[in-house]
Order: sequence, then structure tokens, then C-alpha cells
Amino acid sequence: MANVVRDPREPPEAIIPDLNKPDPLLTFQKEDIAFVYGSKWKQRYFKKVGNDYFPLPAQWDVTHKIWRAYFVREGTDWWVPHYPADNMKRPTGPLCDGCHSVNYNVQTHAVTEWNVGCEKCHGPGGVHAAKPARTNIVNPARLDSVSANDACIQCHSQGRPLKNPIEGRYYDWPVGFEPGKDLKDYWQLEDHKLGDTTFTHFADGTAHKNRMQGNDFVQSVMYTHGVTCFSCHDVHGTANNADLRKPASVMCLQCHGAGTANGPRAATIEAHTHHKGDSSGNECVACHMPSIEQTIADVNVRAHTFRFITPAEGERLKIPNGCQGCHADKGAAWATEQLRGWKTVSPWRVAECCSY
Repeated sequence: MANVVRDPREPPEAIIPDLNKPDPLLTFQKEDIAFVYGSKWKQRYFKKVGNDYFPLPAQWDVTHKIWRAYFVREGTDWWVPHYPADNMKRPTGPLCDGCHSVNYNVQTHAVTEWNVGCEKCHGPGGVHAAKPARTNIVNPARLDSVSANDACIQCHSQGRPLKNPIEGRYYDWPVGFEPGKDLKDYWQLEDHKLGDTTFTHFADGTAHKNRMQGNDFVQSVMYTHGVTCFSCHDVHGTANNADLRKPASVMCLQCHGAGTANGPRAATIEAHTHHKGDSSGNECVACHMPSIEQTIADVNVRAHTFRFITPAEGERLKIPNGCQGCHADKGAAWATEQLRGWKTVSPWRVAECCSY
């Protein structure tokens, strides 16, 4: 279970920063915090008022160990115009809690449990708990690939419900969806016009921000061929980063070893990447999953289209690319010139015209 939302009273160490250390952005106390959210990239804090929770005005940047203001600005998320410009008037129930709890009730605002418990991915489990059988529970592994991926995309995507408002409030998660149902009947992925750079997308359609792995993935060749999120990730937890089934350097090569039908078709991985075997540039994710999607400040997470964004394309469309993510001191012209010498890369795509 993804233990993202925690009550700081149990355990108190759930709060990462020292709240006793003064900071201009820190305007609340421990007693104000009913829940903390997150611990890997950022940590946010929620105050309970009545039967709703509301975000407090500062968040902790885990990477840089500093406080940053937390307020969703105008011109960003689609729902902003529907709520006052005040954190204490933006409840987490319609905007967050559906994906950070099980069975959020839009009438009572109650949940079965906080965080991603069993029923979030397997659907209602009361009958199964009373009399376990394969026939009375949803197992995404036994669904078709689209339905299986829907279990993950319901929360790992940017979009909006097909019907809004619901019970007088605008919701930012697919109200009514359960695994095994068709997500498309409840949820529309965020629109994007090719060529436009927006709050959510780069010009080529790659996600611009975190929590959009699903928006990326449905564009990918792997999604088209029936690969699922849990082909690579184990949601029950592993010792690997991002709950990967195996370390990233191993995971990709299970299907994409050198000379395989899936590619790359070079004799060795080093011949494909043109980087030394023990270097970060030799890892598949360096080029096919660059860290270009913002989660907080300059901290980014990896793209999930698995496309290689060429330096020329990146320059033309103003998209970060894997080459310059590592070779930050080099320009797009330099990177393009290097790629032109790689015999295993399409010269037509690499040589795409752009102005330097």
C-alpha cells in the first residue's frame, strides 16, 4: 500500500522538517496539521475543518531541504477558476482525496481508509474477504491491457470527470470509477493541441508536470502493444526505485536486449547508446525516459512516452531532451552533430532542420 498520507500523531516522525526552526513561509504549527502528504519529493500539510481537509500554505522541498510556498495559481490547473483564491476554501476532498484514499464518499466525505489500499486497484472486496475466490474480486492481471492500465491511470493522469460539478463541487479525479469498469466512461484525459506548450504538456504532447504518467503512456508504442504499468512496476512494493520489479538498468533489457526483435538491433547495448557500459548514458532511461516533468521547483520525474526526443526536435519545440540533460554545457547543435555520426540512428530524424 502506498503510504503517502499519514497522521503525524502516529508516528510523529512523519513530519520531515523541524517546525521549531523559524522561516517566513512557515505560518502554522504542528497542532494545525491533521495529515502530511508525501516524503520522497515534497511534503505538504493539511488542516481539518469540519469533515474536510485544506492545504496549509507551505510545502517542504525534500531534495533541497527548504520551505516553498504552496498555492495553485491562476492559469494552471483547470479547476482553479471554480474555487476561491484561498487555500482554506479549496478542500482536498474534490481535488485530491479520491486518489489518496479508498471509497471516498462525495456525500459524507468519509473514506474506507486513507492511502491506496487493496480496493483501489481490486475494486469492492467485502464479498471476497468473506469467501475468497478468483471469481469475486477484480485482478488487473487478468484484465485486458487497457482495463488493467486503467486501474493505474485513474490516478496517474491529468484530466477531469465527464460530469462536473458533482454534489455542488468540481472534482479532479474520476468519481464513480472502479477497477474493471471503463475509465473512459468517467474520465477525460487533459486535451492537448500538438505544437502548443501548456501547463500540462510540452509541444510534442509529452507531459510537462508530475502525475501524468498515464497521459504519457497511452501515447507509447508499448501501450499499443499491450504492455501494462505492472509489467515494470510492482504496486505491492519492491526495494527498487519507483517500485520497479527489477533495477531500471535490468528491467528494460528483459525485453530490449541487444539484437532482439524489439530492438535495439545493435550488436551490444554500448554500440546502441555510444556510451561506456558503466556510465549513466548507457542506461535506457537516460534517453528514453528523461527527467523532464516537474514535481517541485527544479526537481523532475521521468517521462513515460519512451520516445527519444532528439536535440534538434527539442530545440525546435522547446522541449528538454536526454542528451542535454546530461551534457548541459553543450548546445543542441553539438548534440545533433554527435548523433549524425551514429550509424544505428535514423539520419532523417536526427538531421531534422532547426535554427541554432
